[in-house]
Amino acid sequence: MTNINPETLKVFGFWGSILVLKVLAMSPLTARQRFAKQIFANPEDVSLAKNSKAKIVYDDPDVERVRRAHLNDLENIVPWFIITYIWLSTGPSVALAKILIRTFALSRVAHTLAYVIIQQQPTRVISFFIAYLIIGYEALVSLLHYC
Repeated sequence: MTNINPETLKVFGFWGSILVLKVLAMSPLTARQRFAKQIFANPEDVSLAKNSKAKIVYDDPDVERVRRAHLNDLENIVPWFIITYIWLSTGPSVALAKILIRTFALSRVAHTLAYVIIQQQPTRVISFFIAYLIIGYEALVSLLHYC
């Protein structure tokens, strides 16, 4: 394994931290939706409600939208961390590494905004596939490099 360029590692660390904070923000966002609508997934959570109209609901569309966006993050950001670190060890150009890391992070932020806030297509699918293609590219280059 070659050494990872310190400049690309710095970019990876910065944007990776942004993505971790974004993923962490999804749990309170889900909780906010649940409390705003007074709907919960577990009986013990109803006791936290401020009024007696709180109920257990498993499939509220607004809560589920946030949960699906969170799940989509976990399905894409976690593999990105792994493959990007491996890919950076292959010695890519600093410029390419910066572009791909930034583009991935910004596309995941755009995906969440398009999924949860503005609820708009084709923005959501485009941002998803940009990030997906970056992961695929990095995985393929890494595989070929280490074969």
